[in-house]
Order: sequence, then C-alpha cells, then structure tokens
Amino acid sequence: MSIDQVELGKRLKQAREACGLTQEDSALEMGMARATVAQIELGNRSVSGIELSKFAHLYARDIREFLAPSFSVSGLTAVLFRSEEDAGDGVKAALRDCIALGHQLRDLEELLGITRSTGNVASYPSVALGSKWDAIQSGTQAALEERRRLGLGTAPLSDMPGLLEAQGIRTGLISMPAGVSGLMISDPSVGLFVVVNREHPPVRQRFSWCHEYAHLLLDRSQLGHVSREAERSDLLEVRANVFAATFLMPEDGVRQFIASLGKGSASRLHAEVFDEAGVVPVDSRTAGGSQDLQIYDVVKLAHHFGVSLLSALYRLLNLKLVTEKQFQEMKQMDADGVGRAVAELLGLVEISADENVTAFYRRYLVLALEAYRREKISHRKLVEIGSKMGVQSDEIELILIKLGLDQEPAAVLLPNR
Repeated sequence: MSIDQVELGKRLKQAREACGLTQEDSALEMGMARATVAQIELGNRSVSGIELSKFAHLYARDIREFLAPSFSVSGLTAVLFRSEEDAGDGVKAALRDCIALGHQLRDLEELLGITRSTGNVASYPSVALGSKWDAIQSGTQAALEERRRLGLGTAPLSDMPGLLEAQGIRTGLISMPAGVSGLMISDPSVGLFVVVNREHPPVRQRFSWCHEYAHLLLDRSQLGHVSREAERSDLLEVRANVFAATFLMPEDGVRQFIASLGKGSASRLHAEVFDEAGVVPVDSRTAGGSQDLQIYDVVKLAHHFGVSLLSALYRLLNLKLVTEKQFQEMKQMDADGVGRAVAELLGLVEISADENVTAFYRRYLVLALEAYRREKISHRKLVEIGSKMGVQSDEIELILIKLGLDQEPAAVLLPNR
C-alpha cells in the first residue's frame, strides 16, 4: 500500500501532536513558515526526502513509520514526550537524539544481519511500592538476585556497558542537560536501549548505567523512562538508586575488602568456648581507634569498586560501617579535595571521560565501517555518522585508505536521519 500526500500529511500532524508541539514550534525547528507546515499537514504541499528526514528526527520517529502501511500515534514517542511535557527544550532535544541513535544502531545492525537476542535479560515481577522502605527492599533484593543470576559473586564490576551489551541491550552516550542522568527504552522500534549522559563524570556514568539497568529490569512495562535529579525522591528513582548502589557495592564484597585492610571488626569480642565439661570465656579487645576507617581506606574502597568517594561513603554509612560523625568528617574532607589528593598519592587514577566516550564510539564506528565495506551505506552516510562522533571527514578518508576501502560503493540503503 503506497502512502499518498494527504495520508502523509495526516501522519505528520499526528506525530507532531503526540510530541506536544504546535505548528509554530515545528515551523521554527524546520526553518519553515507556519503556513508551510499547515499546508503539508493538509496534504496540499509535497514533502521532500530531506524534509521528511528532518520531520522524523523532530518527532523522534523512524522515517519508515511515515511510509508504512499503518501508522500508530501511541507508543514510545508519545509516552516519553508526554512524561516530559513540562521539561525544557534541552531535555526534549536529548530525547530526540537518543531515539535517533537507537534507530541508527538498529538500522546498521539490521543491514549487517546482526540479531540481538535479549532472551537472557531478566524481567522482575512488578511490585507495588507503598513507601521508600518498600523501594529500598525491592531495589536491594533485585540487585542481589541479579548478581546471583549473572554469577558475579561479590567482585567489582568491570565493564558495565559490556555487561549490558552481552545480554543484547544496546548502550549509548548522549549529551543531555545536567539534571538528566540517563534514559531507558524498551520498545520494538529500538529494542532494549540504555543511554547515559555523556557530560557526566565517568564514575557517575557508571552509577547511571546501573540505575538505568534497574529501570529496564523492574520498570520495563513503561516503554521508556527518563531519570532526572528533580525526581530523585520518587519511589521508582529511590529503588533504582538503591539497586545501583547494591549492584556496584554488594555488602559482602564491601565487608571483605574492609577486612583485607585489617579493619571492620568490633572493638570488643567475647565468646564462650564449651567442651561438655565446662565453659571457657574468651575476651578480646582491639587497640582504641584501630578499626576506624580513614579517608585513605575509603579512597581505596571507592577505586576498588569503581565508584565515587561520596558513593562509597554513603554505602558505608548505610551499612553502619562508619558513624554519622565519621561520615560528615570524611565528606567534608572530600569536598576540600583531600580525597583526590590521596588518590593521586596512591596512584589510583580514574578512567577518563574520553576513554568512556571512545569505547562507545569505537563500537558505533566499527558497525558503520563494516556496513560501508559491504556496500550497505554510502560514503556520505559514513562521513555523516563519523561527524556525529566528532571524527572529521579527512580522518575518515585516512582510515579508508589504510583499510583499502577508499573506493566509494554505490549503495545507499540506510535511511538518512
């Protein structure tokens, strides 16, 4: 069934309204007059391929949706944009970029015959959360069960995006407003997709991977979920934060690490040794203050589990391994830069933000290069994908020459977005 101009205009109008945009909004973004948008939606004016591609990005749609035999107004776009109705333009722009990235990754994989199986991704039953304590218990239990299911034991997690990708979950980095930490998508048009804020520090990104993973495991029926600082008190956000803290720093692992430092024992120990004939009491006392954790202990703990010093401190406080007074003292020391100075002294260097970004874009660029090699995308499309990753066209040309791929294939099969 071919789509005529009138039907296409109707679908564009429905997509615009699902995003909560007015004709004036769309006209401004498209660089058109409002009357032009109105004429397109009425079916009185044709739409070029480039214009349709721009409309698709603006309305966070796959371009093929507008040309398919049927068109659905509801779905991922409507859910996400409705939930962010009062959000600023920066959040909505980030949502569009995230969905476009998901479509792009899916398209490249489809062209290469790569099938993602998500059969190994757990889906935990929905639990009614009546209070923050319910959220804490639910998040803790889910994190422990997920560690058990994946056979992770109590060891630190290494490559969190790699852990997700191995289960068929797509991952991405996108620049978002500071108050947004990440996004979870569970929709047939994109698949299972987790995106975190490219602008955040690496340790925060690592926490966000786990946070969004929690939403994917526990809140998948939502189709999509945006995590915002302003909503951190919501029960779903509390649960996801608890999941992330427990998943990154399991209690047994934390206690084992502290024990390896010769700390964590009670200051006074007492036992009754019974041998059927009588009881021998045994008492032991450690030297005063010898079991107290110091800032350098917490720095090592944070580095061991790949979290921020502040995250480690909160975990220790919640496990009652430091007192409120100790917590506040070391929190202030961290604010004063002592934690960073100690980390530098001990040679505990954090992974840089560039390394995280490079790892993601490397996966993305390899897909694009392979698609180009197989003549599935054009040279122009390859350069366009490279530009999104900050790779200049002359760098692409140099890579192609070194790979012996500097002759442009003719095919252009990947939809332009």
